[in-house]
Amino acid sequence: MITAIVHIDCATDSIPEVAERLANLDGVSEVYSVAGHVDLIAIVRVREFDDIARVIAGGISKTEGVVNTETFIAFRAYSRHDLDAAFAIGFPAAD
Repeated sequence: MITAIVHIDCATDSIPEVAERLANLDGVSEVYSVAGHVDLIAIVRVREFDDIARVIAGGISKTEGVVNTETFIAFRAYSRHDLDAAFAIGFPAAD
């Protein structure tokens, strides 16, 4: 699975509508409205690198109200859950 994080600038008066349209695109798993220098962040999850272009250049960037995008491709995911599984040696987790 290939994950891309896409920062999205929108026309200011259409952020909720753009977020809804983006969330309905195939390959977009989540869209977050955020504070900061961008309006939305989309999480894209696809199986092939060719699908990145289809989803981002062919879908997200062409969505009405999207002004600009910046894409980050994830190389590796780190999370507490993954680390717990990696270091588990068969004992139940202690709380």
